Amino acid sequence: MRFAISIPDLIPDGTFDPDSLRSFLNRAEQLGFESAWTQEMVFGHVGRLAPLDLLTFAAASNPRLGLGCAVLLSTFHSPVHLAKSLLTIDQLSRGRLEIGVATGATKGRQMLAYGVRAEDVGRRFEEGIRLMQALWTQPTVNFAGEFWQVEDAAFEPKPFQKPRPPLWFGGHSPKALRRAVALGDGFFGAGSQTTQAFAAQVDVIRNALAAAGRDPGSFKLAKRVYTAIDDDTGKARERVAAAFAELGRYSGGQMPDLTPVALYGDADACEAGLREVAAAGAELILLTPLFDEEEQMERLGTEVLPRFA
Repeated sequence: MRFAISIPDLIPDGTFDPDSLRSFLNRAEQLGFESAWTQEMVFGHVGRLAPLDLLTFAAASNPRLGLGCAVLLSTFHSPVHLAKSLLTIDQLSRGRLEIGVATGATKGRQMLAYGVRAEDVGRRFEEGIRLMQALWTQPTVNFAGEFWQVEDAAFEPKPFQKPRPPLWFGGHSPKALRRAVALGDGFFGAGSQTTQAFAAQVDVIRNALAAAGRDPGSFKLAKRVYTAIDDDTGKARERVAAAFAELGRYSGGQMPDLTPVALYGDADACEAGLREVAAAGAELILLTPLFDEEEQMERLGTEVLPRFA
């Protein structure tokens, strides 16, 4: 099993401590986590730091830990600028970057802030991914899309990783899962999904791989798991519920109670839950503590990860 840890990126205004983040990343490496991941959330009462800038800082803070974002809402970025920023991080980190992408929400007034129409989201998403892949891999790019056009353009440097960094896809629907197989290198299951739902998604993906004639070994599977390790299971559940309620407040009250999908309890309970996720198909598990991130990472790294060695 491969294990990753979420970067503590929910930062109230003026409270960011660079030394604490450096220490967190260095300790994550020491504990045996393979990589550290952030995510993208633009709006919110207490928002997350911008993922590309945070990953750049992380790359400079630790020279070995893998880095990723699950996920970037790539539909709402210029694919040309996003491709340049991502290859830059890949170069600066000497090839430690993994990229997760998803379409993003298609409802609500916030769509207008991006200048994107809801009816265009799916097509913009796919076209943007194809354009970024062309920019990363082709010496001269000619691209005649519906939303973007590029003619006889050089785009240098290329990513440090060849032909490009691994590209993970998020999403829930069968259409999104088949799109992941068509365009990507892996699927990243959401933390808001149960292990059973993830297993069903894996079945769809494996069928799509077979239909496309792709080697299943060429396509990776991962899942985010919200975690809380505590010897008192009741206390852990209360803290998980409170953490989700607080996240809902940050995001304007739109987040449902995800306590039933979280993994909480003592080390034995955490091990059992993670083994279920692995049995469902996950090769990489992104552990996302909901509070006391440093303490939680320490306990996960010393009490749970060694059981999978």
